[in-house]
Amino acid sequence: MSKAGLMPVEDALDQLLGMANEQRLADSEILPLDEARGRVLASDLVASLDLPPWPNSAMDGYALNLADLHRQPLKVSQKVYAGLAPDALLPGTCARIFTGAPLPPGATCVELQENVEVLEDGRVRFLQPLKAGQNIRAQGQENRVGDILLRAGKRLGPFELAVAAGQGLAQLHVVRRPRVALLSTGDELVEPGLPLRPGSIYNSNRVLLGHWLKELGCEVIDAGILPDRPAQTRLKLEQLQVAADLILTTGGVSAGDADCLGQVLREDGKPLLWKLAIKPGKPLTVGHFGTVPVIGLPGNPTSALVTFGLLARPYLLRIQGVEEVMPLSFTVNAGFAWNKAGSRREYLRVRLEAGRAVLYPNQSSGVLLGATWADGLVEVPENSTHGIGDPLRFIPFSELF
Repeated sequence: MSKAGLMPVEDALDQLLGMANEQRLADSEILPLDEARGRVLASDLVASLDLPPWPNSAMDGYALNLADLHRQPLKVSQKVYAGLAPDALLPGTCARIFTGAPLPPGATCVELQENVEVLEDGRVRFLQPLKAGQNIRAQGQENRVGDILLRAGKRLGPFELAVAAGQGLAQLHVVRRPRVALLSTGDELVEPGLPLRPGSIYNSNRVLLGHWLKELGCEVIDAGILPDRPAQTRLKLEQLQVAADLILTTGGVSAGDADCLGQVLREDGKPLLWKLAIKPGKPLTVGHFGTVPVIGLPGNPTSALVTFGLLARPYLLRIQGVEEVMPLSFTVNAGFAWNKAGSRREYLRVRLEAGRAVLYPNQSSGVLLGATWADGLVEVPENSTHGIGDPLRFIPFSELF
C-alpha cells in the first residue's frame, strides 16, 4: 500500500489474478462450432490432417514436368478442377489446371495462363523461364498431422473456429461458462421501463455489465436490485454463493452509511483489497463471501466501466484458462495538456483524431455518454503531467470485449 493507503493498480491486478488461478474452472462441455464463438478452448486442438492435404495449384494456368520442356509446345492431356482427382501427367504433355486443384502426379511446376501462348492446334507454348515448385502449394504447407494448432485457453473467434472447420471438426471441447451473479445495490435504482420515483435513477450498470459478461462467455444470473440494508445484503450474498462462481456487484462499496456491501464483506466475509490508486474507481472492493469470490464495483457508471474492463475482465478470462488477459495497447500523442498531477492513476475517455488523443470534455465518473463518443482510454500515470504531443498509453475499447 502507498502512504495514502491506496493499493497500486498493478498490485490489485496481481492479487485478482492470483485469486483467479485458485478459482479456475475445471468443467467443460462440447459445443458445435456455431455456438462456440467467444468461448475458451478446454484442450489443445491437434491437427488430424495435413493442410493442404495434397499439393495444389496456387494459380489458374498449366501444370507440367520441367523435364518435358525442350522449348517445344506441349499438348494438353487433361483439365484439372478443384474438387476433382487428377490422372498422372502423361509424358510430354501439360495439364490445364485451376486454382486450388490437386497437382497431377508427375507435374513439377505451374505456369500462369498469362505467360503462355495457346496455338491453333491446342498445344501450349511457354514464354517465360520456369523453375521447379513454381506456383505450387506444397502438401502440409499450413500444418502437418500432429501439429498443435490452438492451445487450451485460447478464446475462440471467427479465425479460430475456421481453423477447426478446416480440420473437419464440427464441434469443440470448451470450458463451461462462468456463472456470474450480477447484483445492483442502491435505494435510488429503478429498472428501465418503470416510472422514476423522486430522487431515483435508472439502473444502467446492469445493462452495461450484463451484455459485457455475455461477451466474455459468462452465464449471467440476474440478482436484481438490493436496497441499502445490511441484513438484506448479508442474506442475498448467502443465497447467491450457492449457485455462482462470482458475485459481481455495483454500488455500496464506499465508506458511507448507506454503503452496505463493503461493510458486510468486511464484517462477515474475507476482504482481499479495498481502495485503489485509480481514478475513476477508487472504492473497488474484492474478497470472498463464504467460498465465493466477490468483486464490488463502484456505482458510478464510468467507474464501473473502468474497473470492470481493467480488473474484473482479466479475472473472468483467467478463471476460464486464458493466459493472455491484458488488453492490447499502444502509444498515442496527447491532443490535450494535463497540468494537474494526481496521486492516483487516471483513465480518461478520448477519441483518436489525426493521430492524437482528443479529450472528452466531461470526465465525471457519473457520465456514461462519453464512452459512446470515445474510442478508448488513455492512461495518465500517478504524479505526472503532460503537454500536447507527449506520448500516452492508449487502450482501445474494442480490446476490452
